[in-house]
Amino acid sequence: MRVGAFVLAAQFPGQGAGEALHRAVRTAEVAEESGLDSVWLAEHHFVPYGVCPSAVTLAALLLGRTRRLRVGTAVSVLPNTHPVALGEQAALLHLTSGGRFTVGVGRGGPWVDLEVFGGGLDAYENSFPEALDLLRRWLTEPRVGGAGGRFDFRDVAVVPRPSEALEPDTTSPEVIVACTSPRSVRTAAERGLPMLLGMHVGDEEKAAMVALWQETARAAGHAPSVVAGAGHVSAGVCQLADRTVDAREALFKAMPGWLKQGLDAHVTVDGRHRAMRDPVAYTELLCDLHPVGTPRLAADRLAATAERTGITRFALVTEGSGDLAATEENLRRLGAEVLPRLG
Repeated sequence: MRVGAFVLAAQFPGQGAGEALHRAVRTAEVAEESGLDSVWLAEHHFVPYGVCPSAVTLAALLLGRTRRLRVGTAVSVLPNTHPVALGEQAALLHLTSGGRFTVGVGRGGPWVDLEVFGGGLDAYENSFPEALDLLRRWLTEPRVGGAGGRFDFRDVAVVPRPSEALEPDTTSPEVIVACTSPRSVRTAAERGLPMLLGMHVGDEEKAAMVALWQETARAAGHAPSVVAGAGHVSAGVCQLADRTVDAREALFKAMPGWLKQGLDAHVTVDGRHRAMRDPVAYTELLCDLHPVGTPRLAADRLAATAERTGITRFALVTEGSGDLAATEENLRRLGAEVLPRLG
Protein backbone atom coordinates (compact mmCIF):
# COMPACT_ATOMS: atom_id res chain seq x y z
CA MET A 1 0.00 0.00 0.00
CA ARG A 2 1.43 3.37 -1.07
CA VAL A 3 -0.16 6.50 0.34
CA GLY A 4 0.55 10.01 -0.90
CA ALA A 5 -0.84 13.52 -0.55
CA PHE A 6 -3.01 15.10 -3.23
CA VAL A 7 -2.13 18.81 -3.31
CA LEU A 8 -4.82 21.08 -4.73
CA ALA A 9 -3.25 24.38 -3.60
CA ALA A 10 -6.78 25.35 -2.61
CA GLN A 11 -7.44 29.02 -1.91
CA PHE A 12 -9.96 29.17 0.93
CA PRO A 13 -12.12 32.27 1.50
CA GLY A 14 -10.09 35.07 3.03
CA GLN A 15 -6.76 33.62 1.88
CA GLY A 16 -4.38 34.81 -0.82
CA ALA A 17 -2.68 32.69 -3.45
CA GLY A 18 0.64 32.99 -1.64
CA GLU A 19 -0.81 31.36 1.47
CA ALA A 20 -2.30 28.53 -0.56
CA LEU A 21 0.96 27.87 -2.40
CA HIS A 22 3.03 28.02 0.80
CA ARG A 23 0.73 25.36 2.27
CA ALA A 24 1.21 23.29 -0.90
CA VAL A 25 4.99 23.38 -0.57
CA ARG A 26 4.86 22.57 3.14
CA THR A 27 2.54 19.65 2.41
CA ALA A 28 5.25 18.03 0.30
CA GLU A 29 7.99 18.69 2.83
CA VAL A 30 5.96 17.32 5.76
CA ALA A 31 4.71 14.38 3.66
CA GLU A 32 8.30 13.28 3.14
CA GLU A 33 9.15 13.78 6.81
CA SER A 34 6.08 11.71 7.77
CA GLY A 35 6.92 8.72 5.58
CA LEU A 36 4.34 9.18 2.85
CA ASP A 37 5.13 7.75 -0.56
CA SER A 38 4.29 10.64 -2.89
CA VAL A 39 2.66 13.97 -3.60
CA TRP A 40 0.31 14.59 -6.52
CA LEU A 41 -0.13 18.13 -7.82
CA ALA A 42 -3.31 19.51 -9.34
CA GLU A 43 -3.40 22.15 -12.07
CA HIS A 44 -6.09 24.78 -12.57
CA HIS A 45 -6.44 28.08 -14.40
CA PHE A 46 -8.26 31.28 -13.46
CA VAL A 47 -10.12 29.83 -10.44
CA PRO A 48 -9.44 29.78 -6.67
CA TYR A 49 -10.41 26.09 -6.52
CA GLY A 50 -6.67 25.57 -7.01
CA VAL A 51 -4.08 28.27 -7.65
CA CYS A 52 -1.31 26.16 -9.19
CA PRO A 53 -1.44 26.87 -12.95
CA SER A 54 1.47 24.55 -13.81
CA ALA A 55 1.73 21.25 -12.00
CA VAL A 56 4.99 20.38 -13.75
CA THR A 57 6.60 23.65 -12.59
CA LEU A 58 5.57 23.07 -8.98
CA ALA A 59 6.79 19.49 -9.31
CA ALA A 60 10.24 20.79 -10.24
CA LEU A 61 10.36 22.88 -7.09
CA LEU A 62 9.20 20.03 -4.87
CA LEU A 63 11.59 17.50 -6.39
CA GLY A 64 14.35 19.92 -5.45
CA ARG A 65 13.00 20.31 -1.92
CA THR A 66 12.74 16.55 -1.28
CA ARG A 67 15.05 13.56 -1.56
CA ARG A 68 12.85 10.44 -1.45
CA LEU A 69 9.32 11.48 -2.31
CA ARG A 70 7.79 10.63 -5.69
CA VAL A 71 6.17 13.70 -7.25
CA GLY A 72 3.42 13.46 -9.85
CA THR A 73 1.16 15.81 -11.76
CA ALA A 74 -2.53 15.17 -11.19
CA VAL A 75 -2.83 16.31 -13.77
CA SER A 76 -1.12 18.26 -16.50
CA VAL A 77 -3.96 19.26 -18.84
CA LEU A 78 -2.96 18.09 -22.32
CA PRO A 79 -5.37 20.23 -24.38
CA ASN A 80 -3.68 23.33 -22.89
CA THR A 81 -0.10 22.41 -23.75
CA HIS A 82 1.93 20.88 -26.56
CA PRO A 83 2.79 17.22 -25.79
CA VAL A 84 6.40 17.74 -26.89
CA ALA A 85 6.82 20.68 -24.51
CA LEU A 86 5.41 18.57 -21.66
CA GLY A 87 7.54 15.61 -22.75
CA GLU A 88 10.72 17.69 -22.62
CA GLN A 89 9.83 18.90 -19.13
CA ALA A 90 8.99 15.38 -17.98
CA ALA A 91 12.27 14.02 -19.33
CA LEU A 92 14.19 16.81 -17.60
CA LEU A 93 12.56 16.14 -14.25
CA HIS A 94 12.95 12.38 -14.67
CA LEU A 95 16.68 12.66 -15.32
CA THR A 96 17.46 15.22 -12.64
CA SER A 97 15.38 13.62 -9.86
CA GLY A 98 16.64 10.08 -10.13
CA GLY A 99 13.40 8.83 -11.64
CA ARG A 100 11.06 10.25 -8.98
CA PHE A 101 8.72 12.06 -11.37
CA THR A 102 5.35 10.81 -12.67
CA VAL A 103 3.58 12.69 -15.44
CA GLY A 104 -0.15 12.46 -14.97
CA VAL A 105 -2.29 13.80 -17.81
CA GLY A 106 -5.95 14.46 -18.44
CA ARG A 107 -8.44 16.20 -20.71
CA GLY A 108 -9.44 18.84 -18.18
CA GLY A 109 -12.85 20.38 -18.76
CA PRO A 110 -14.65 22.52 -21.36
CA TRP A 111 -13.36 25.65 -19.66
CA VAL A 112 -12.29 29.04 -20.97
CA ASP A 113 -8.70 27.74 -20.71
CA LEU A 114 -9.23 26.25 -24.18
CA GLU A 115 -9.84 29.71 -25.59
CA VAL A 116 -6.98 31.38 -23.74
CA PHE A 117 -4.36 28.78 -24.66
CA GLY A 118 -5.68 28.23 -28.17
CA GLY A 119 -6.48 24.53 -28.04
CA GLY A 120 -10.16 24.98 -28.66
CA LEU A 121 -12.99 22.53 -28.07
CA ASP A 122 -11.62 20.04 -30.60
CA ALA A 123 -8.50 19.56 -28.47
CA TYR A 124 -10.75 18.74 -25.51
CA GLU A 125 -13.34 16.62 -27.29
CA ASN A 126 -11.34 14.73 -29.91
CA SER A 127 -7.56 15.18 -29.80
CA PHE A 128 -6.62 13.78 -26.40
CA PRO A 129 -5.61 10.29 -27.68
CA GLU A 130 -3.40 11.85 -30.37
CA ALA A 131 -1.73 14.14 -27.83
CA LEU A 132 -1.23 11.26 -25.39
CA ASP A 133 0.40 9.08 -28.04
CA LEU A 134 2.74 11.89 -29.07
CA LEU A 135 3.75 12.41 -25.44
CA ARG A 136 4.45 8.70 -24.99
CA ARG A 137 6.52 8.55 -28.17
CA TRP A 138 8.58 11.50 -26.96
CA LEU A 139 9.34 9.68 -23.72
CA THR A 140 10.40 6.41 -25.40
CA GLU A 141 11.84 7.08 -28.88
CA PRO A 142 15.11 8.74 -30.04
CA ARG A 143 13.45 10.84 -32.76
CA VAL A 144 9.85 11.95 -33.10
CA GLY A 145 7.79 13.64 -35.78
CA GLY A 146 4.18 14.72 -35.96
CA ALA A 147 2.11 12.37 -38.08
CA GLY A 148 -0.62 14.82 -39.05
CA GLY A 149 -3.88 15.65 -37.36
CA ARG A 150 -3.44 18.32 -34.72
CA PHE A 151 0.34 17.86 -34.61
CA ASP A 152 2.27 17.89 -37.87
CA PHE A 153 6.05 18.49 -37.84
CA ARG A 154 9.29 17.00 -39.18
CA ASP A 155 11.33 14.45 -37.21
CA VAL A 156 13.41 16.02 -34.47
CA ALA A 157 15.84 14.56 -31.96
CA VAL A 158 14.60 13.87 -28.44
CA VAL A 159 16.94 15.82 -26.15
CA PRO A 160 17.36 14.94 -23.38
CA ARG A 161 16.32 11.31 -23.71
CA PRO A 162 14.75 9.77 -20.59
CA SER A 163 16.62 6.49 -21.25
CA GLU A 164 19.92 8.24 -20.57
CA ALA A 165 19.28 8.34 -16.82
CA LEU A 166 22.25 7.45 -14.64
CA GLU A 167 20.11 5.39 -12.27
CA PRO A 168 19.18 1.80 -13.22
CA ASP A 169 15.56 0.86 -13.89
CA THR A 170 14.51 4.44 -14.66
CA THR A 171 14.29 4.31 -18.45
CA SER A 172 11.31 6.68 -18.75
CA PRO A 173 8.88 8.57 -16.51
CA GLU A 174 5.71 6.85 -15.44
CA VAL A 175 2.66 8.12 -17.34
CA ILE A 176 -0.76 7.97 -15.70
CA VAL A 177 -4.15 9.05 -17.11
CA ALA A 178 -7.00 10.72 -15.23
CA CYS A 179 -10.15 8.75 -16.04
CA THR A 180 -13.71 9.91 -15.41
CA SER A 181 -15.66 8.06 -18.12
CA PRO A 182 -15.65 4.71 -19.96
CA ARG A 183 -14.11 6.49 -22.94
CA SER A 184 -11.10 7.67 -20.95
CA VAL A 185 -10.78 4.29 -19.24
CA ARG A 186 -10.52 2.61 -22.65
CA THR A 187 -8.01 5.20 -23.83
CA ALA A 188 -5.75 4.39 -20.89
CA ALA A 189 -6.28 0.64 -21.06
CA GLU A 190 -5.55 0.32 -24.78
CA ARG A 191 -2.13 1.82 -24.05
CA GLY A 192 -1.55 -0.14 -20.84
CA LEU A 193 -1.38 3.05 -18.78
CA PRO A 194 -2.58 3.20 -15.16
CA MET A 195 -5.54 5.34 -14.17
CA LEU A 196 -5.99 8.15 -11.67
CA LEU A 197 -9.56 7.87 -10.37
CA GLY A 198 -11.29 10.89 -8.86
CA MET A 199 -12.33 11.52 -5.29
CA HIS A 200 -15.95 12.14 -6.33
CA VAL A 201 -16.68 8.42 -6.90
CA GLY A 202 -16.85 5.53 -4.46
CA ASP A 203 -15.43 2.05 -4.36
CA GLU A 204 -18.17 0.40 -6.42
CA GLU A 205 -17.70 2.75 -9.37
CA LYS A 206 -13.92 2.57 -9.11
CA ALA A 207 -14.05 -1.23 -9.08
CA ALA A 208 -16.19 -1.14 -12.25
CA MET A 209 -13.67 1.16 -13.94
CA VAL A 210 -10.81 -1.14 -12.99
CA ALA A 211 -12.74 -4.12 -14.40
CA LEU A 212 -13.35 -2.25 -17.67
CA TRP A 213 -9.67 -1.27 -17.83
CA GLN A 214 -8.60 -4.90 -17.36
CA GLU A 215 -11.04 -6.19 -19.99
CA THR A 216 -9.93 -3.55 -22.50
CA ALA A 217 -6.21 -4.03 -21.77
CA ARG A 218 -6.49 -7.80 -22.30
CA ALA A 219 -8.38 -7.27 -25.55
CA ALA A 220 -5.62 -4.90 -26.69
CA GLY A 221 -3.08 -7.69 -26.23
CA HIS A 222 -1.30 -6.48 -23.11
CA ALA A 223 0.54 -9.14 -21.13
CA PRO A 224 -1.07 -10.58 -17.99
CA SER A 225 1.72 -8.99 -15.94
CA VAL A 226 0.78 -5.54 -17.27
CA VAL A 227 -2.90 -6.11 -16.52
CA ALA A 228 -2.26 -7.47 -13.03
CA GLY A 229 0.42 -4.95 -12.12
CA ALA A 230 -1.18 -1.71 -13.26
CA GLY A 231 -0.55 0.88 -10.57
CA HIS A 232 -3.89 2.67 -10.54
CA VAL A 233 -4.26 5.55 -8.09
CA SER A 234 -7.37 6.37 -6.06
CA ALA A 235 -7.86 10.02 -5.08
CA GLY A 236 -9.61 10.87 -1.85
CA VAL A 237 -9.74 13.09 1.22
CA CYS A 238 -8.15 12.38 4.59
CA GLN A 239 -8.87 14.26 7.81
CA LEU A 240 -7.87 12.75 11.14
CA ALA A 241 -8.98 13.44 14.71
CA ASP A 242 -9.40 11.54 17.95
CA ARG A 243 -13.14 11.51 17.27
CA THR A 244 -14.73 11.07 13.86
CA VAL A 245 -17.21 13.86 14.57
CA ASP A 246 -14.32 16.29 15.06
CA ALA A 247 -12.66 15.29 11.78
CA ARG A 248 -15.89 15.82 9.88
CA GLU A 249 -16.53 19.13 11.64
CA ALA A 250 -13.10 20.43 10.59
CA LEU A 251 -13.99 19.81 6.94
CA PHE A 252 -17.54 21.15 7.18
CA LYS A 253 -16.21 24.40 8.62
CA ALA A 254 -13.88 25.05 5.69
CA MET A 255 -14.64 23.03 2.59
CA PRO A 256 -18.12 24.26 1.58
CA GLY A 257 -16.91 27.88 1.39
CA TRP A 258 -13.87 26.88 -0.67
CA LEU A 259 -15.93 24.63 -2.96
CA LYS A 260 -18.56 27.31 -3.58
CA GLN A 261 -16.12 30.05 -4.53
CA GLY A 262 -13.89 27.66 -6.46
CA LEU A 263 -16.52 25.82 -8.46
CA ASP A 264 -18.63 28.92 -9.14
CA ALA A 265 -15.60 30.56 -10.77
CA HIS A 266 -15.43 28.03 -13.61
CA VAL A 267 -16.46 29.48 -16.99
CA THR A 268 -17.22 27.26 -19.98
CA VAL A 269 -15.55 28.06 -23.28
CA ASP A 270 -18.77 27.88 -25.31
CA GLY A 271 -21.33 29.09 -22.80
CA ARG A 272 -22.75 25.63 -22.17
CA HIS A 273 -24.49 25.18 -18.82
CA ARG A 274 -22.54 23.18 -16.27
CA ALA A 275 -24.37 22.28 -13.07
CA MET A 276 -21.94 22.52 -10.15
CA ARG A 277 -22.20 20.33 -7.09
CA ASP A 278 -23.87 21.60 -3.95
CA PRO A 279 -20.88 22.42 -1.68
CA VAL A 280 -22.37 21.08 1.56
CA ALA A 281 -23.68 17.88 -0.04
CA TYR A 282 -20.34 17.34 -1.78
CA THR A 283 -18.44 17.79 1.50
CA GLU A 284 -20.73 15.24 3.13
CA LEU A 285 -20.18 12.81 0.26
CA LEU A 286 -16.39 13.12 0.57
CA CYS A 287 -16.58 12.54 4.33
CA ASP A 288 -18.68 9.42 3.78
CA LEU A 289 -16.48 7.96 1.05
CA HIS A 290 -12.99 8.58 2.35
CA PRO A 291 -10.72 8.24 5.42
CA VAL A 292 -12.25 11.03 7.50
CA GLY A 293 -12.30 10.18 11.19
CA THR A 294 -10.10 8.38 13.66
CA PRO A 295 -6.81 6.82 12.52
CA ARG A 296 -8.34 3.36 12.88
CA LEU A 297 -11.34 4.31 10.75
CA ALA A 298 -9.03 5.83 8.17
CA ALA A 299 -6.90 2.72 7.94
CA ASP A 300 -9.98 0.52 7.69
CA ARG A 301 -11.42 2.62 4.86
CA LEU A 302 -8.18 2.58 2.88
CA ALA A 303 -7.89 -1.18 3.36
CA ALA A 304 -11.51 -1.67 2.32
CA THR A 305 -11.00 0.37 -0.85
CA ALA A 306 -7.93 -1.69 -1.71
CA GLU A 307 -9.85 -4.93 -1.17
CA ARG A 308 -12.89 -3.85 -3.20
CA THR A 309 -11.04 -2.26 -6.11
CA GLY A 310 -7.58 -3.83 -6.17
CA ILE A 311 -6.07 -0.31 -6.00
CA THR A 312 -3.17 0.05 -3.58
CA ARG A 313 -1.98 3.58 -4.38
CA PHE A 314 -3.71 6.58 -2.86
CA ALA A 315 -3.56 10.35 -3.34
CA LEU A 316 -5.28 12.00 -0.37
CA VAL A 317 -6.24 15.64 0.08
CA THR A 318 -4.97 16.62 3.53
CA GLU A 319 -5.49 20.40 3.31
CA GLY A 320 -9.28 20.30 3.71
CA SER A 321 -9.22 22.31 6.94
CA GLY A 322 -7.69 25.24 5.06
CA ASP A 323 -5.22 25.78 7.89
CA LEU A 324 -1.46 25.23 7.56
CA ALA A 325 -0.82 24.00 11.10
CA ALA A 326 -3.81 21.65 10.95
CA THR A 327 -2.64 20.34 7.56
CA GLU A 328 0.83 19.60 8.92
CA GLU A 329 -0.63 17.81 11.95
CA ASN A 330 -2.96 15.85 9.67
CA LEU A 331 -0.01 14.66 7.57
CA ARG A 332 2.05 13.68 10.61
CA ARG A 333 -0.84 11.69 12.07
CA LEU A 334 -1.38 10.01 8.71
CA GLY A 335 2.24 8.90 8.71
CA ALA A 336 2.47 7.94 12.38
CA GLU A 337 -0.97 6.50 13.13
CA VAL A 338 -2.46 5.29 9.85
CA LEU A 339 0.41 3.95 7.72
CA PRO A 340 1.60 1.47 10.39
CA ARG A 341 -1.90 -0.03 10.50
CA LEU A 342 -1.72 -0.68 6.76
CA GLY A 343 1.40 -2.79 7.03
